[in-house]
Amino acid sequence: MTGISDRHWPITTDLGALRGHVYSHAAMAGLSGERLDNLLIAANEAAINVLEHGGGYGTLSMRRDGSFLTVEVADNVGKLSPQDALRSRPATGASRGFGLWLMGELCDQVDIHQDGGGSRVCLSMRLNGP
Repeated sequence: MTGISDRHWPITTDLGALRGHVYSHAAMAGLSGERLDNLLIAANEAAINVLEHGGGYGTLSMRRDGSFLTVEVADNVGKLSPQDALRSRPATGASRGFGLWLMGELCDQVDIHQDGGGSRVCLSMRLNGP
């Protein structure tokens, strides 16, 4: 692992601090430019979902698996299921529901897992480009 190991942070209302962790660790892993920005936006959306729909408490972790950098956002409520990773674009004029769709547009891979009463959203980016 170059520049990053498994890291974990609680999700709180201080999303600025959480974005700072994601940004610095993703940059150390080798993401830059638009790809770094995309991961940062997707991770922020996933953290907001935890605060609004996932019981208000969760964790964000980052790890490097070979040529992928993965951000995992976990909650304790478990409303999301694997099918939710396949969300289509919300209808024109919709005011909500863009988060999961946006994550899918910004990341190379989005997976959702349910276990033990919680949901885990895994946002992955290839480190060697698209």
